[in-house]
Amino acid sequence: KYRGIRPAPGHPACPDHTEKGTIWQLLDVQANTGIQITESFAMWPGSSISGLYFAHPESRYFSLGKIDRDQVADYHERKGMSMADVERWLGPNLNYDPAE
Repeated sequence: KYRGIRPAPGHPACPDHTEKGTIWQLLDVQANTGIQITESFAMWPGSSISGLYFAHPESRYFSLGKIDRDQVADYHERKGMSMADVERWLGPNLNYDPAE
């Protein structure tokens, strides 16, 4: 039995799907496996999986929860993405309305 957690980009613990791009670059996934990601970060073939694997028996899943504008602003600067793009990818987790 696996003892640990396997969170994946796009899931509650790490909702930013664009982090799949980071994984693909670091591991040269397409060249090494043939698995591709689309511009919306869906994987092809559809039976593919990706994630972060933490093999520790005390590991626990968690949800990111709601994030405020200052947190999104910090993330957009560190990630090098526009504020609008970060808000789009993290939309369900925003604790504010980006239109305001």
